[in-house]
Amino acid sequence: MILGYARVSTRDQNLDGQRDILASAGAERVFADTITGTARNRPELDRLLTELRAGDVVVVTKYDRLARSLKDLLELVDLIQERGAGFRSLGEDIDTTSPAGRLVFHVFASIAQFERERIVERTREGLEAARKRGRVGGRPPALSPAQKIEVKRMRDVEHRPLSEIASLFKVSEKTIRRVA
Repeated sequence: MILGYARVSTRDQNLDGQRDILASAGAERVFADTITGTARNRPELDRLLTELRAGDVVVVTKYDRLARSLKDLLELVDLIQERGAGFRSLGEDIDTTSPAGRLVFHVFASIAQFERERIVERTREGLEAARKRGRVGGRPPALSPAQKIEVKRMRDVEHRPLSEIASLFKVSEKTIRRVA
């Protein structure tokens, strides 16, 4: 049986494209998670692995849908192979059901890990260079210092409901709770 796995990182992203590609590749069932790839607890992936049988093939559109690190990817593919199943990544044209496919898989996985590490390194260097020039990244504060004083007064002195204060300042209740 061909089992598909699809994943997107956030709820505003859509799984339809991956589902369509997996269905056209012959996936009889598609397991799909909406969760970051770095999270190891992915309920649908865990369910797929539980239901995996010898002779099955796990198919993904790209192998970064299955894992975000080389270590995780290798562990998952090893687990799939231990169960007598194969792994196919359509985007990279990798099929671990053959020795040549396993070799290509390891080469591509190593290159992808190297590129991810280089991206992180370049990002860190860019942020450091910006800091040296006095630029600080990140989101601007939701409330000005004067607004924070007013929020504290309304919350702590007047004991107004958090929802009311949040509505007045057009921020979340969590923002109101965090004001120190």
